Amino acid sequence: MTTLELARMLLLHWQADFRTPEANRLDVPISAPELQTAVSALLAGHWGYLAGITGLDHSDALELLYHFADGAVIVTLRVSLPRTTPTVASICRLVPAASVFEREVSELFGVTFRGAPDTSRLFLPDDWPEGVYPLLKDAVLAEVDHDHAD
Repeated sequence: MTTLELARMLLLHWQADFRTPEANRLDVPISAPELQTAVSALLAGHWGYLAGITGLDHSDALELLYHFADGAVIVTLRVSLPRTTPTVASICRLVPAASVFEREVSELFGVTFRGAPDTSRLFLPDDWPEGVYPLLKDAVLAEVDHDHAD
C-alpha cells in the first residue's frame, strides 16, 4: 500500500469529497467540528507530520489548510470558516507543534483557536491595533501607526 493509499484509507469517512490536485496530493474538505477527528485518524495511523497551517481569505469566507506531509506526499485538510466568527478548536492537544502555526493564523487572519495553550503574538508588535488582521483582503493598513518600528 502506498503512502497516499494509506492516507485515503485513514480518511475514508470523507472520501466523497477527496480531491487530487496533482500526483502525491490529497485535499480533503472537512467541517470545523470534524477537524479533531480527521487529525486523530492521521495520527492513529502514524501518518506523517503537520508541516503547516495556511490561512486563505476568499472574501466571503476564510479557509484553513492543515498540511500533513509524509515524504513527498501531502494531505491537506481544508476547513472553511465564516468571516464573521472564524473559530475552530485548537489541535495543539493532538499536535503540540501546531501552536506556532495557530498563533500565526490567529494574528494575521483573526481566527480564534478554542483551547489554544498560547495566544501570544508572534510577528506583530505589542502595540498593533486590536481587530486589524493584515492578511485579510479588507484590512485597512494605512491607518496603522508605523512610527514605532525604529
